Amino acid sequence: MTLNCRPILVLSTALFLGSCSSAYYSAMEQIGVHKRDILVDRVEEARDSQEEAKVQFSSALEQFSTLLNFDGGDLQCTYETLEEEFEESESRAKDVSDRIRAVESVSADLFEEWEEELNLYTNQDLRRSSENSLRKTRVRYNQLIKAMYTAETKMEPVINAFRDQVLFLKHNLNSRAIASLRSELITIEGDISQLISDMEASIAESNRFLTEMELI
Repeated sequence: MTLNCRPILVLSTALFLGSCSSAYYSAMEQIGVHKRDILVDRVEEARDSQEEAKVQFSSALEQFSTLLNFDGGDLQCTYETLEEEFEESESRAKDVSDRIRAVESVSADLFEEWEEELNLYTNQDLRRSSENSLRKTRVRYNQLIKAMYTAETKMEPVINAFRDQVLFLKHNLNSRAIASLRSELITIEGDISQLISDMEASIAESNRFLTEMELI
């Protein structure tokens, strides 16, 4: 289910880190957007943020490799490019975490509301059908958030390692210091490779979740 034809994208951007209070939900419902719609939209945003982070971490690794294999030119300029890549990677990682928290927030509210509204049914066949849909959605959601968590936990070690290299080079920008860091490249390459793999798994789970939400 896509929401490109609705005002949710504009409102979601403005209110992304805002309160998920009843007033917020009421305002969204007035324009025809319910918690289910908001969850779908935020899963899409979380997926897209991981795609962007994946690309950014690869770019930062490439720049780190370029610096470690420096063979002439403007060393300071090369370092500053690496520093910019690190800062952008840090920003992308934070955005991924923020998006995951936003997914968690609305999912908790959606499932609570869904559970409470089961008691309002008078038709027991419809109630059982809705309850079954709720159960299936929770199962798929738990798989999704687990995959998101797995990818998220791999970001911090990579960010920390990059920060260490950037800080070290900031005060030791010379050929000897660069040579001393070359042994770190294999480790960072392995960490980023695992991170990208986990992000791709999380992105795949997001797509499966979104597909199944269209069917429920």
